[in-house]
Amino acid sequence: MAPKQRHSTFRPCIDLHEGQVKQIVGGTLSDGNEGRLKTNFVATQPPEYFARKYRDNGLEGGHVIKLGPRNEEAARRALAEWRGHLQIGGGITIDNAKEWLDAGASKIIVTSYLFPSGNFDLERLQTISSLVGKDKLVVDVSCRRRGDKWFVAMNKWQDITTMEVNKENLDMLAQYCNEFLVHAADVEGLCQGIDEELVKKLGEWVTIPTTYAGGAKSISDLETVNKLSGGQVDLTYGSSLDIFGGAVSFDELVKASNQ
Repeated sequence: MAPKQRHSTFRPCIDLHEGQVKQIVGGTLSDGNEGRLKTNFVATQPPEYFARKYRDNGLEGGHVIKLGPRNEEAARRALAEWRGHLQIGGGITIDNAKEWLDAGASKIIVTSYLFPSGNFDLERLQTISSLVGKDKLVVDVSCRRRGDKWFVAMNKWQDITTMEVNKENLDMLAQYCNEFLVHAADVEGLCQGIDEELVKKLGEWVTIPTTYAGGAKSISDLETVNKLSGGQVDLTYGSSLDIFGGAVSFDELVKASNQ
């Protein structure tokens, strides 16, 4: 009997900014210019409310992302609500990685730490992978398009690194981690559609679990990602969800994802 074909699923998120759950247009985040920041949604509920909602719906593989400073306490509260089931990213380094696992994270997500001065440092990846274990490490290869290629973006997606997102580099990274997170920073938070070309390429390239985020605007996007990636890529919804002020029903999306 042939093995059952994998199907793309919905992966939830909790994005934290200044200690609150927010949905932000990804390309507007900046350390030096808060005036550029475009916010789609600010939650009245605390982060643990969303962690509890994901737990109650059995939504594994979600991520908590700390966008800048003053998010430590909020992140800890979210992780404590569903220990061992939510990933944590944002400012993760060799110095605090184990601390976040101890706080209840299922895995840690790293980007900027691996790219000092915008250049990939293999030794840093090897070191942090050895420290926490390959099975606890997610590499964030969030990216921006340049022509017909994509390059990893760091520091709230403002700085473009020298690393191209392609088969060769993803295979190399996959030796040291067991999952990828890919925000398409050019469309993140815009609710204007996913980067279909990137999703298709990821489906061809990846050999480990991979979650794509950016631009999802309807429940049908989940099936689109499934078809484009051959079920190899999962999909995060943010600003388009009704729990974040959007029009897509969270409950209906969960049903669709479970079918």
